[in-house]
Amino acid sequence: MDGSYKKRMQKKKAYIDSRIEAANIDKGIIVLLTGNGKGKSSSAMGMICRALGYDLQVGLVRFLKGAQDTGEDLFLNSHPNVKTALMESGFTWDTQDKDLDIQKALETWDKAKIFLQDSSIDLVVIDEITYMINYNYLDESVILEALNNRPENQHVVITGRAASKALIEVSDTVSEIQDVKHAFRNNIKAQKGVDY
Repeated sequence: MDGSYKKRMQKKKAYIDSRIEAANIDKGIIVLLTGNGKGKSSSAMGMICRALGYDLQVGLVRFLKGAQDTGEDLFLNSHPNVKTALMESGFTWDTQDKDLDIQKALETWDKAKIFLQDSSIDLVVIDEITYMINYNYLDESVILEALNNRPENQHVVITGRAASKALIEVSDTVSEIQDVKHAFRNNIKAQKGVDY
């Protein structure tokens, strides 16, 4: 065995162990998944599966995609640990009715607020809310207030493109998903079980 490799790995292990020991704060965190790349909502759904693996309670709030059945919706709808709130009007570019979209966004946000006040819900996923903020359908200050006043140990995952500075600041973990290549640009339609 290469002695220099072993020394390098021992040094790395000592550093990682020290970082794990220093991370001693236990609290609910906010994870923000933003950027133009594909996979933000998919990642959030993966976190739901992770939470369910530990028998945690989940609140799932979906803006924009409420009228479209996805594989994860079909799978999670019958799960006893998942409560859902879906914006019924679906994609805003489909309705082309701003007043209806605002009304549906507000109705969906009212359900999200209930989840964010419920200490029995361990994880709240708020999918595609950045659009609602950027289109001025929802007041960002109201959203920030609800996030800041949620139960202490409740985790939140927020997804959507073009997240604001304020959302980035309130979040504990922020990942920006970069768009490198997408099948749709090569005229490949969305695929069941992969894209929806």
